[in-house]
Amino acid sequence: MPKAGIALLLPMLLAATGVAAQAAAGASPGGPAFRTDTIGGGTIIVARDTRTDLLIRKQADYNEKVNLTRKYSHGFRIQVLNTTDRSEAITTKTRLLQLFPQEKVYLLYQEPYFKVRLGNFRDREEADAGLQQLNKQFPGSFVIPSAIEPKPEWLKEATDNSPM
Repeated sequence: MPKAGIALLLPMLLAATGVAAQAAAGASPGGPAFRTDTIGGGTIIVARDTRTDLLIRKQADYNEKVNLTRKYSHGFRIQVLNTTDRSEAITTKTRLLQLFPQEKVYLLYQEPYFKVRLGNFRDREEADAGLQQLNKQFPGSFVIPSAIEPKPEWLKEATDNSPM
């Protein structure tokens, strides 16, 4: 939920619990959820429902999980084809998907070229090993530095090794 969504949600929560009505009536609610400030001769009572902290914490956890799954990092891919022929690029991509179902295949268009790339490799050695297998079927392929998507097992490693 974006920050604007939380800002809209907060007044609704306060109104639904009656906290806003108590504050508006001038009641002296006390407790940790209320705070009184005096600014420029006037008094402001800030009422906050304690459940908002729970909602904010849940949203932060959700955002962190989403960012982990979408995060890109530096790594390598193997460029298999660079052509202006779209059908050749699609054919090559299909063939790569059949030969290497465990790897992701990317079809990029950078005018006027279609580029077919394979894999998400964290280091150059891993990419070179993949290139040796690939060169048998697709001579002329080469390793390029690229932003890569993390594999699910890498995310599991990261969460298993994180301090709690």
